[in-house]
Amino acid sequence: MTAAKPTPTDPAAAKPTDFRRRALGRYGEDLATRRLIEAGMRILDRNWRCCDGEIDIVAADGDALVICEVKTRRAGWYEHPMAAVRPEKTARLRLLAERWLEQHGGPPPGGVRIDVIGVLLPARGAPVVQHARGVA
Repeated sequence: MTAAKPTPTDPAAAKPTDFRRRALGRYGEDLATRRLIEAGMRILDRNWRCCDGEIDIVAADGDALVICEVKTRRAGWYEHPMAAVRPEKTARLRLLAERWLEQHGGPPPGGVRIDVIGVLLPARGAPVVQHARGVA
């Protein structure tokens, strides 16, 4: 008798690099969350999903809603993490912000802002966390 082949959604079928990539992304999101809290923001949601995609972090900055995209890279990659957020991604983030607002009572008085947080992990030393506000 032979064992059933794992399906692509089966954790046993996932490549070790998939687990490392997810762990790297989760670590970057944890660092970004900490940075936002230190900046006085309140975290409303993390990894919010709908049929159109995922928002990494939803936060409140005073009376403004902040939709955050987090990009994490190890040092030595060919581009800075924040360079990975192109116009198509910001358009998707705007759509996701609308979806989040539909489920959570509409826009706040301070409006909606889309931020990008880049996390660069050098081979040695502390991670570098950069926060660009209002990119879209």
